[in-house]
Amino acid sequence: MTHTFLARLHYVGTGFLGWQRQAKGRTVQAEVERVLERLCGRRIVAHGAGRTDAGVHAMGMGVSFSAPAKWTPATLRKAMNALLAKDCWIESVQAMAPGFHARKSATGRQYRYLIGTDDAAQSPFRRATEWALGRPLELTRLDAAAATIRGRHDFRAFAIKGEPKPHWECDIRRAEWGAREGGTGVVLHIAADRFLHHMVRMLVGTMVDIALERRPASDMARLLAARENSDTSPPAPAQGLYFMAADYPAESFADLDLPTS
Repeated sequence: MTHTFLARLHYVGTGFLGWQRQAKGRTVQAEVERVLERLCGRRIVAHGAGRTDAGVHAMGMGVSFSAPAKWTPATLRKAMNALLAKDCWIESVQAMAPGFHARKSATGRQYRYLIGTDDAAQSPFRRATEWALGRPLELTRLDAAAATIRGRHDFRAFAIKGEPKPHWECDIRRAEWGAREGGTGVVLHIAADRFLHHMVRMLVGTMVDIALERRPASDMARLLAARENSDTSPPAPAQGLYFMAADYPAESFADLDLPTS
């Protein structure tokens, strides 16, 4: 007998080629599955709530998997953290309802993007975890650009070309820029029902160009209407992006009398 579990995983993306397992190279999925196989004595497939690219970080990636019923959330969390590489950490483990899937069951996802606008952003202790832009940004221009994308829109202009999709519509539930503490830069908080590949990074790249007056503020609405990405700004660097959380309906969580931490 097995139970389905949800782990909330933190990782520094610098040393990974992204979430998804690949034939060559280190990935987060392979790291998690290595640990689960060692604990369970057989191969366990782990499903992530998102497929982050190389260099992208996470502070709440939902990871679902099945494990023998002898495991509780508390013992799983402790055992996994003992075996995971030091650039990974399990924040919590919860028992989930049968059939739960970290990606397919998600009703929304949340990201943040960090930009360093001060000179100290060039420090090697910061460059790997934010966009070390090193120049000021006009917050009011960033806010106006973010307001344009809130709501349901076709975002094909802000996604890389690839496999055909049934649609490119996403419902942006939150898109807000704010100042970071100590005048070190700015941060974007963004949440939606779904995101397209490279979408957040392409949005950030375009909004930064607007804030730097490299392109007019009206470009945000124009690009949404254009429905193709040939005039969109290059994507912002991967190291500034963080997967923060996935949203799940209440019925996804199992009604089991098991400790969660």
